[in-house]
Amino acid sequence: MAKILLVEDNEMNRDVLSRLLKRRGYEVIFAEDGESAVQIALEQTPDLILMDISLPRMDGNEATRQLRATEAFALQPIIALTAHAMASDRERALAAGCTDYETKPVDFPRLLQKIEGHLKKAVI
Repeated sequence: MAKILLVEDNEMNRDVLSRLLKRRGYEVIFAEDGESAVQIALEQTPDLILMDISLPRMDGNEATRQLRATEAFALQPIIALTAHAMASDRERALAAGCTDYETKPVDFPRLLQKIEGHLKKAVI
């Protein structure tokens, strides 16, 4: 069972996504801001991170940069989740080190395909 770190400051989004992921058999752990996301990721080494970009204390792009600077997360899949759908927002997230990008509201079947694809690549 893969462990997913869901980094999301909105309680409703966190609840909905976590329930859907758990139904698919994933273990879900949480962080509500960028600083705690970095700390929790380093302590619990999830298999994949769903990273909200607009976060308090430290945004998702900076949290991603900090994680990418560590050996443990140099290649770990990080999918950006954001309500910002401009091409420049996507480019910023990918430049920060995100592996993929998904806009909100989340299309769960599409997100699930991305998660499964990245987890398969990570195993190979």
